[in-house]
Amino acid sequence: MPRSVNAVASRARRKKVLKLAKGNFGSRGNVWTVAKNTVEKGLQYAYRDRKNKKRAFRSLWIQRINAAARLNGLTYSELIGRLAKKEICLNRKVLADLAMNHPKAFEAVVKQVK
Repeated sequence: MPRSVNAVASRARRKKVLKLAKGNFGSRGNVWTVAKNTVEKGLQYAYRDRKNKKRAFRSLWIQRINAAARLNGLTYSELIGRLAKKEICLNRKVLADLAMNHPKAFEAVVKQVK
């Protein structure tokens, strides 16, 4: 009896990978073996960079808070320390948004902790 292979599933699997590889340069977008490697590597980068994005944004928020805090006569670490001591629960994302878009509100927060 001949060996039964599930051609439908195999073709679907390949189509799925080739669809993900669409838009890549040259054979990376249409040759199965090359496209498979490209897609695997791309998904690894995507997984890694979802984590790195969080890191990068936290770093950006801290820089923005520090710049705004220094305009109001404090350093970043002093501000965060005093916020914790006064039990004012504002995270860095919110503080950075206040610092960028609502400087008066940020100034009010700084006055509260001074």
